[in-house]
Amino acid sequence: MGCGCLIALAASASPRLALFLVWLFTDRIPAAFDGNWLFPILGFFLLPWTTLAWAVAWAPLGGIQGFGWVLVVFGFLVDISTHAGAAQSRRMQASGAS
Repeated sequence: MGCGCLIALAASASPRLALFLVWLFTDRIPAAFDGNWLFPILGFFLLPWTTLAWAVAWAPLGGIQGFGWVLVVFGFLVDISTHAGAAQSRRMQASGAS
């Protein structure tokens, strides 16, 4: 099983685990974020699917192009839906506890 399969398997369990594995076993995170460590750290905590999609879609010569933007937008939508679902769950719990 290659590194890509391991990352895909980890992403099915947790995007943060997959992001950590990509950071640990490949050079895609430093390369995709131009050596900046702040954006990947913020992405790890706030937008893990978007950060993972950015790292996967990033191409060494051209950056993000074509279908890569579709992956990044899809990752962003998944992150937003995750945050919205968590907020709705907290509201339901708060109203049920009253």
